[in-house]
Amino acid sequence: MMTIKHMFNKLGANENLNFLLTNRIPRLALTRFMGWFSQIKHPWVRDISLSIWRSIADLDLTEAKKTQFDSLHDCFIRELKPGARPIDTNQKVFISPCDGIVGAMGRVESGKLYQAKGFPYRLDELLGHDVSMAEWENGWFVTIRITSSMYHRFHAPHNGQLKRVKYFSGDTWNVNPIALKRIEKLFCKNERALLEIEVGNEAHKVALVPVAAVLVASIRLHALDALFSAAYKGPLEISCNSAFQKGDELGWFQHGSTIIVFAPAAFRLSGSIEEGKPIKMGEALMELP
Repeated sequence: MMTIKHMFNKLGANENLNFLLTNRIPRLALTRFMGWFSQIKHPWVRDISLSIWRSIADLDLTEAKKTQFDSLHDCFIRELKPGARPIDTNQKVFISPCDGIVGAMGRVESGKLYQAKGFPYRLDELLGHDVSMAEWENGWFVTIRITSSMYHRFHAPHNGQLKRVKYFSGDTWNVNPIALKRIEKLFCKNERALLEIEVGNEAHKVALVPVAAVLVASIRLHALDALFSAAYKGPLEISCNSAFQKGDELGWFQHGSTIIVFAPAAFRLSGSIEEGKPIKMGEALMELP
């Protein structure tokens, strides 16, 4: 007998059907509904929701700090047990800020980078037209996709300071590989935030760009008393000077999605990362010069 999980896997393998089911829907309305529904603190709602989630995804809660959750949302933004993500303490190592699957990566060339093979987009379309294109030319980008069942908090990739945050309201297209091969400039269309960071003794400028997706919008940053979401009406650009140590928690996706990491040309990619390969927060992503 086909299980619910096998049925969803079969649907997921059909790219046309997967794309229709996850994109040709009222994305923003459904995302807002999910944001409300997931925070309902009722045992029946919580238990049924978690049961359905387990039946369609590889939800592993053995590393979770808590064993009981108030709601589906409480489970989604769960913390992990102390020591569940060892941090590479080598000061030359720039760690992954999150758990995820490595997607497109490489150099920014002529202000251009890729969301998938054959699907380029421009840096200023993602980060805004006030960004210095020359500053990031030949620098590195790495895309890390966080699937629904993964740990959804993100952390400081090195010792440093958060200097500026810029918020972009937008759509909530799915960010799975199927959509990335079909929707041009997808990351530039979705809700996202630019986190400009200085790391290391030489204050190297790097950037993290959390990108929202269908059912999974809203971004919480500890350094700011604000929740970035469709309901956010505050300033779109915020200067700050928030210090942190490597591995410190920076915030979380209210529900999850993707983080694009940018680093200067003088950095080097870790030899252990490759497209399609899982990575965990705390593992080496790059090396400082």
